[in-house]
Amino acid sequence: MLLHNFKELKVWKVSIDFVTKIYEKSASFPQYEMYGLTSQLRRAALSIPSNMAEGSGRGDKEFIRFLSISIASAFEVETQLIVAKNLKFTSESDLEILLIQIQEIQKMIHGLSRSLQAKIKKEKNEE
Repeated sequence: MLLHNFKELKVWKVSIDFVTKIYEKSASFPQYEMYGLTSQLRRAALSIPSNMAEGSGRGDKEFIRFLSISIASAFEVETQLIVAKNLKFTSESDLEILLIQIQEIQKMIHGLSRSLQAKIKKEKNEE
């Protein structure tokens, strides 16, 4: 069982920066959305690196499961950003940048998960 240092993972670092941007951008959302979309978006974004961190302290199979939760949160964030864009809560260009970033995070999480799955398969074949 190999434990991973989540702080060394590029996808975790990128996700942390993304969460910061989400908090900054959502601060300009309407006050009446504080307990609605603003809260949902922030919690979903924070869930992405949080689940990576939690899963990294477990075995590879469990880590893959937590990466699955992270990517699900990333898709949730993407959906919420589309809603925020449709409601014109901030500039379309700002939201487009965030959409591109979350899609890149999704790809990175998927790549890490596939890499771990291949590693597990290889180790199983060597037994």
